[in-house]
Amino acid sequence: MSSTNQRWSVSSLKNIPADFSVSALIVGLIATMVSYAGPLLIVFQAAKAANLSEALLSSWIWAISIGSGLTAIVLSIRFRTPIITAWSTPGAVLLVTSLSVYPFGDAIGAYLFSAVVITLLGVSGLFSTIMRYVPPSITTAMLAGILLSFGVQVFVSMQQLPALALPMIICYLLAKRWSPRYAVVFSLLVGLLAAFFLNRFDLGGIQVALVGPIFTMPTVSLDAIIGLGIPLCIVTMASQNAPGIGVLQADGYDTPASPLITTTGVASLLLAPFGAHGINLAAITAAICTGKEAHPDPSKRYIAGIACGAFYLVFSMFGATIVSVFSAFPKELIAVIAGLALFASLSSSLASAMSDAAKRESALITFLVTISGISIGGVGAAFWGLVAGVITNAILTGDVRRWVAGKRKQAS
Repeated sequence: MSSTNQRWSVSSLKNIPADFSVSALIVGLIATMVSYAGPLLIVFQAAKAANLSEALLSSWIWAISIGSGLTAIVLSIRFRTPIITAWSTPGAVLLVTSLSVYPFGDAIGAYLFSAVVITLLGVSGLFSTIMRYVPPSITTAMLAGILLSFGVQVFVSMQQLPALALPMIICYLLAKRWSPRYAVVFSLLVGLLAAFFLNRFDLGGIQVALVGPIFTMPTVSLDAIIGLGIPLCIVTMASQNAPGIGVLQADGYDTPASPLITTTGVASLLLAPFGAHGINLAAITAAICTGKEAHPDPSKRYIAGIACGAFYLVFSMFGATIVSVFSAFPKELIAVIAGLALFASLSSSLASAMSDAAKRESALITFLVTISGISIGGVGAAFWGLVAGVITNAILTGDVRRWVAGKRKQAS
């Protein structure tokens, strides 16, 4: 899809008003809501475990929000592609148990180390080289495995709060028939109305406060680099950046990986002293913005990436306030709207993964390992699904024999 991968030019900025659509704007908002409604709460858990002050926590939220916002806007405009960036969710999970072990200055030093390594992987093109050896059917199977739980949660939420979930699902299906472009938008509006009439908005805990970014001087600690910096780099690349590239590929975008990894790595490097543990490519929220719900024309979906980035920038100024706002929404509303927004990406990923008969079993194993939820060495199931699929494909297609023969030829 070369038409969706045009490079930035001054004239391309003039096209933004013409390419703007309400559906892309709403989809960008939904992607931002999903980011703040779930993954950010893990950041709160990590900060609590490390006994960080509210000021440091607010600075942390500001740093990851503004980093995600700026990189999403810049990259989406440059490549005219809905490139969604976010903070490292697996990295935040790692910090829940690891951050309390090291002084905060040492942790910042470990963040910087991780950011440098990721940036070098992007600049050198090594990450792109690795991804070229992964068949598209395997990356789409991995993506399908990641998205599956979100689709399932739509119907789990229907059991938990049917008065909210069922009207949203029915509205989505009706709109898909008569107005598919705005199916997610209409479903969100119905969900908000249902939550209001069901009195499921908890507005009592909302507090409004602006952020004051705090610079923390990094310190070098070998223990922190080994125990925190290296694992953070691995989980970010394996569990975020690799699936993020898979999302783009699944929807037909051939955006080069190197500049994306490099840009997010540099953003992580600059914002680490303010608490950012890592900015990277998003997977789940990216899938929301790359599908048909954003716009029927793939070349105009980049507006969703710009919108998502803009919402990140707005929310970044309010730090912890945003969590209290999104916490006011019933969790079923967030689960249903996220799942419905991902239906198209899930179905297309499954279809693409199984389209190549020769690689169907490799894709199946990738899918099954990914949905298993296993975690080895702090690295999540998405990475191991990718590894399992590549190994299976190599065995079944005979690539192992050709690789060994090539190595013997080189040796002789």
